[in-house]
Amino acid sequence: SDGKPMADNMWQAKAMFNAFFALGTAHPDALVATDILVYPEQGNPNNRIAPDVLVALGLGAHNRSSYFVWREGKPPDWVLEVASPSTSRKDLDEKRRTYAMMGVPEYWLFDPKGDQFPRRGKPRLQGLTLVGGAYRLLRAAAGRGEGPIRSRVLGLDLRAEGELLRFRDPATGEDIRHVSESEALAAREAVWRKAAEARAAREAARAEREALERKAAEARAEREALELKAAQARVAELEAALDRTRADPRD
Repeated sequence: SDGKPMADNMWQAKAMFNAFFALGTAHPDALVATDILVYPEQGNPNNRIAPDVLVALGLGAHNRSSYFVWREGKPPDWVLEVASPSTSRKDLDEKRRTYAMMGVPEYWLFDPKGDQFPRRGKPRLQGLTLVGGAYRLLRAAAGRGEGPIRSRVLGLDLRAEGELLRFRDPATGEDIRHVSESEALAAREAVWRKAAEARAAREAARAEREALERKAAEARAEREALELKAAQARVAELEAALDRTRADPRD
């Protein structure tokens, strides 16, 4: 809508959409958006910016065409910019100043290929917190390289993992799944579900067959019991006739 591409390359696109998906999973009741236009100043439509990913807590997850700060009552709580050759310099300088002026509490930067920020002496994953109108770098846990870094706003730990940004819930110690992982899990679950349905169908068929066989066996046993009774009755008749013959030879 602003005449600019959402992503310059596949690395940037994948990092954006995986972050978008993971944050929507972690905060289902928050507004999580990608490349939505944010207007900080009423009456000035030229003052706008489109973060790669933003999170606004407590505003609900319903769709919006744009984010108007004066209508929402606050700026986004959390913003992510994913570096590309055409954006990395602005991400580090111009956008940093813009988000600070807007009052965004946390501004995060991620370089998926690791070929932009390190050339300028910056780590490929940076978390910045707003203090006194200026951003200060959030520190990674000691001895763990580039991560994890705790986002106080999101309540999540973030780290670079290959070309993607990984989010972890510190309360559970579990990573939040990426889109591809969720799709793979859904595919596996579909296979497991089909296998379970097929197994249940086999079990039902076997149970039905066993029930029919049991009924046939019961019918056979009942028939044999009737035949035995008939045979016993016939024997009794013959024995009675024989007894009569013995008692009266004239019969």
